Amino acid sequence: MRIAQKGDKKLVCEILISAFEPLKEDNSINLIVGFNDNRVKKMWLLMGYLFDKAIKQGEIYISKNEKACLFLQYSNKDGFSLKQMWSDVKLAINCIGIAKVPKILRRQKIISRNYPKIDHIRPMIAGVVHEHKKDGTAARLMLQVMKKFRENTKPVIVDAAAEETVSLYKRLGFKIISVEEDLGFPLYILRMN
Repeated sequence: MRIAQKGDKKLVCEILISAFEPLKEDNSINLIVGFNDNRVKKMWLLMGYLFDKAIKQGEIYISKNEKACLFLQYSNKDGFSLKQMWSDVKLAINCIGIAKVPKILRRQKIISRNYPKIDHIRPMIAGVVHEHKKDGTAARLMLQVMKKFRENTKPVIVDAAAEETVSLYKRLGFKIISVEEDLGFPLYILRMN
């Protein structure tokens, strides 16, 4: 495992697109990018946006075989900036689409109400190259990151829509604290610590 640097943006985006492009079920990524002809282009924009945000507000971990990644965001680094606001506006125009912005903002509000008011850690997104989905690469990376943070006492809050992902988080010690249904699909909020 290693911590990503700015030069890893293409690699990390490729991992995430390989992980999420084949998924057709309801989830937060599909809510944002949809299923039209521009799906992959929108995924590049979204994953690039998330990469930039995680580099500034947290850390990105890449598996040893470079087939999985995990983005962490630290609440104490999540502050307002004009640059971040401009990135948000560009994402809304070029990826989300103005018509979907209210639904995306509702999603953020739903998730935010489950965040503790104290410092916490939020895994933003994790993915594994589609061909490595069942070989333990993602689980190994998560276990390595958890080992690094074993002395952490801050709450770790994560959201997930896929039952398979929820099951993995539960096996890692997370507990479901809320199931939100307001988006048309179940969004599980899980917490550790």
